[in-house]
Amino acid sequence: MEITVPHAWPATPDEAEAIQHDLRGQVVASGTVAPRTVAGLDVSYAGDGHSTHTRVAAAAVVLDASSLEVLEESVAVGTSDFPYVPGLFAFRELPTLVEALRGLSITPDLLVCDGYGLAHPRRFGLACHVGIITGLPAIGIAKTAFVGTHEPPGPKRGDRSPLLIDGAEVGSVLRTQDGVKPVFVSVGHRVGLDEACRLALALAPGYRLPETTRRADRLSRDRLATA
Repeated sequence: MEITVPHAWPATPDEAEAIQHDLRGQVVASGTVAPRTVAGLDVSYAGDGHSTHTRVAAAAVVLDASSLEVLEESVAVGTSDFPYVPGLFAFRELPTLVEALRGLSITPDLLVCDGYGLAHPRRFGLACHVGIITGLPAIGIAKTAFVGTHEPPGPKRGDRSPLLIDGAEVGSVLRTQDGVKPVFVSVGHRVGLDEACRLALALAPGYRLPETTRRADRLSRDRLATA
């Protein structure tokens, strides 16, 4: 993939927040997509991941959207030099993640991030950022809550409840399997929230987490162990 990052990588939290504010107006929070290919993105950290200059491995795994078979894998290893600041994790991950995406020969129809999109203090999480950088439809599917309030969704696969910040719906708390913990779905770019939830369910036919995340997580962890 060819990717041009429209900004320099920031050195300080203030610079990073300014980039988020500048780019968030470009997010398109609507749209549908019928992907033939979908890429899962994930980053693994050495140690606890909190220190600066942490070794990281970023993985991009392209799956066939129908069969969920792996079509291509790309992984990059680097150092996360940006400080650990909640709400600015994208700047710890994106430099290496961009290199992993550049290693793909297939340009996927959809990007699925292990993280957040609009469900973010400045409405510009990782899924929004990677969507704007690539121009591709993107969604975030996170394992745990980060911001906002919500009621528990119903117990059945497909049940969901709104994730709210100051009364505004910024995502959905979605049950992907009967009786398991929900995931947190939010819009990244060029995909509406209902569509993002539909895609999340399609990518998680048998487990709580989507196959995109499961494959990318495994690849990044395995690569980091040998780095």
